[in-house]
Amino acid sequence: MSDAAIRVDGIGKRYRVGQRESYRALRDVLSNAFRSNGRRKPKDFIWAVRDVSFEVKQGEVVGLIGRNGAGKSTLLKLLARITRPTVGRAELHGRIASLLEVGTGFHPELTGRENIFLSGAILGMSKAEIVRKFDEIVAFSEVERFIDTPLKHYSSGMGMRLAFAVAAHLEPEILLVDEVLSVGDASFQKKCLGKMQDVSRAGRTILFVSHQINQIRRLCQRAFWIDAGQIREHGSTATVANLYEANSRDVQASSDTGTNLGRAQFLRWEIEGANGDLANVLVRDREVRLKFIAKVAQPLRNIHHGVALYDQARRVLWGNGIDGVNLEPGIHELVCAIPSLPLQPGVYHWRVSLYDNGERIDDWDCSPPMFVSTEPRTHRQDEFAGILNVPSEFTIRCLPTEHVVMP
Repeated sequence: MSDAAIRVDGIGKRYRVGQRESYRALRDVLSNAFRSNGRRKPKDFIWAVRDVSFEVKQGEVVGLIGRNGAGKSTLLKLLARITRPTVGRAELHGRIASLLEVGTGFHPELTGRENIFLSGAILGMSKAEIVRKFDEIVAFSEVERFIDTPLKHYSSGMGMRLAFAVAAHLEPEILLVDEVLSVGDASFQKKCLGKMQDVSRAGRTILFVSHQINQIRRLCQRAFWIDAGQIREHGSTATVANLYEANSRDVQASSDTGTNLGRAQFLRWEIEGANGDLANVLVRDREVRLKFIAKVAQPLRNIHHGVALYDQARRVLWGNGIDGVNLEPGIHELVCAIPSLPLQPGVYHWRVSLYDNGERIDDWDCSPPMFVSTEPRTHRQDEFAGILNVPSEFTIRCLPTEHVVMP
């Protein structure tokens, strides 16, 4: 017998663009006739998911990553039987709990207590099983005070906490989780990730969608990169996450040039020796030469040039600068050489500046950001890995008993 908990074979979902609900009033029919001048517009279809096939083994935790609109949520809805596939099929073996939107499956008129029992019954659990888990669910959700209040009076965060607590504690064999943890605060997100790790260690199967790549790294053994409704890459989480970040082009806009054009302006940046389109991707931990290209319109004398490196939380990781810089009109490369940048894989931001006695000439948050896709050399869990990606060696030595000082 196969050990696959989820098996997907050529599944696809096609939607008709602009399709209306089946009910239409007379005014809708008349307005459509006038808009189209009696001619019907040709049908326009879009594939949200197309020709996707994969297997997830029992007890695996698999992440789905990709841009907004890539098809991740649609794929989970197909697996949860919320929507029917246009083509293909999906087999899921075991009891399924899905957390695809805040409060999915909850009834707003029922209290939190009643929704817990309703959700458990839908999952096929007996009343005795639900009662046994009830106190643990309520404590985890942190809504004890409102457990007998109708759900329609809950905030979105309260509803999400209760929904997650129910889905995680009622022991489904398969847990489908969409981008719902973004609703909660940081402490509850951490608690949810810890609970999902507990669920996975108990042999449950989890399919997890998140735009927080560090959450995917922390929780998942494998990952699928979904792009335009298809699987673009799959494999170990470290490999797929690095490829996704390195190829992401969802970047911030370039600098505000309103005060720059008079004297000087940064145009672009790149890692010297990098490959063409990937000139902003750091793939090796060795000497790094960064080139910041600037256009100078007027002679600049005795100015200051600064460089700083930030992480995604906008914390300064490193910064330096030089004074007494002289630049003539023309195009210049300002090169910063660093012996090594042993950073964890991820997204980082450079900022460069030119100042004249404290007056801003140009101050640019470099676009695109820098993607570090080096091989991880630290703890496999992000929360214990830190910022630096430094190799290390461990040895164990047994000391003679005479060297051991007893307390």
